[in-house]
Amino acid sequence: MLTRQSLEQFQVIIYLAALACGLVIGALFSHGAPLLDALLWPVLGVLLYATFAQIPLTHSRQAFINRHFLVAAIVGNFILLPFVVWGLMLLAPADPAIRLGMLLVLLVPCTDWFITFTHLSGGDTRQAIAFTPISLLLQIVLLPVYLWVFLGAELVVTLAQDDMLIAFVSLILLPLLAAYLTEKWVGSNKERRGLLDGLAWLPVPLLAIVIFLVAATQASIIVGATSFLGWLLPLFVAFLFGAGIMSRVLTHWFALTQSQGRALAFSLGTRNSFVVLPLALALPHPFDWVAVVIVFQSLVELLGMVVFLWWVPKRLFPLAP
Repeated sequence: MLTRQSLEQFQVIIYLAALACGLVIGALFSHGAPLLDALLWPVLGVLLYATFAQIPLTHSRQAFINRHFLVAAIVGNFILLPFVVWGLMLLAPADPAIRLGMLLVLLVPCTDWFITFTHLSGGDTRQAIAFTPISLLLQIVLLPVYLWVFLGAELVVTLAQDDMLIAFVSLILLPLLAAYLTEKWVGSNKERRGLLDGLAWLPVPLLAIVIFLVAATQASIIVGATSFLGWLLPLFVAFLFGAGIMSRVLTHWFALTQSQGRALAFSLGTRNSFVVLPLALALPHPFDWVAVVIVFQSLVELLGMVVFLWWVPKRLFPLAP
């Protein structure tokens, strides 16, 4: 019998299959790209709505249950990791689109599947859930600041075109508002709770559809990007390794428990790739590679999480016998 947990456990295989199918369809039926491109935006909007609906937006006060964990997660994600990202960006190809893609995807911590991986590793899921609304708010506010610091004001102004603003409002702010209103409407009503439970089934299949549509509509661009994806692979792997080591250091500094350390490791290691994807897809032609970088990083990250599920509980944060 299919369960949400089994769906989440096999999500890496599902996403890789969706990517392969999308590339094949895109190569064989390139004339169908306009139709698939038109489908991408509504599916992406529903995906973000379903994802945001799993975040306790109406219970953000829960994040202050353990202030040591909250401060450690903020320091790691929004102060220390940006320095790591800056260093990795300097090692990447000098193409502005490639570096912008790295910044967009690596500067924003994940707010959805990191909770799943925290649970699978035996981490403190309660703290992970409580931190997500704070994380989402901070990344929305700080991402433009990071881009301005790393890329310069001139490029940021160039990127802030109408299409970018429309994508931000329609595919991030509106789904976020809809999710908040949904949570308010559900409240503590047990009968209405079924709506949120139903939405919780959607992120994995919808994300697979999004990956398929992106691969099918961007197939030629993805094939043309293979020359630099091999360069980015060790950089994304280095980010994951650095995030794991950083979680160990921060756990010691802030005297966190092992289970909280596991939650912190997955918070630092996972990124919000498909929240920034709408912004990447709305960029003008010279920045076509930005979306490719984001999708590639998410796939490297998912494979990395398979390793994390062994490394984090067995080596970084083993429970005392």
